[in-house]
Amino acid sequence: MILIKPFITEKSYKGNKYNCFTFSVNINCNKNKIQKKINELFGFSIKNIRTMIYPKKDKSKYTKKGFLYGKTNRLKKVIVQFYENQKIDFLNQKEN
Repeated sequence: MILIKPFITEKSYKGNKYNCFTFSVNINCNKNKIQKKINELFGFSIKNIRTMIYPKKDKSKYTKKGFLYGKTNRLKKVIVQFYENQKIDFLNQKEN
């Protein structure tokens, strides 16, 4: 599974006017695999792909048993830019 989920944040929605959409992907995927999968799913041609890898972060929380420590997983984020007049609307789609 290459694409995990779309990133729907205020900052990612600012990129929609430039036909940029943000996705979370598997950490082992390269740009060629991502481009093939997006072309297969949406049928759009891709202008530009940018990838970012976020490292693990330390997390801690206080519970009745005391402090619990751990780490989050590594994350790879992809910003995909489509050509003109190619839009994806994640919020208004109805699932069957």
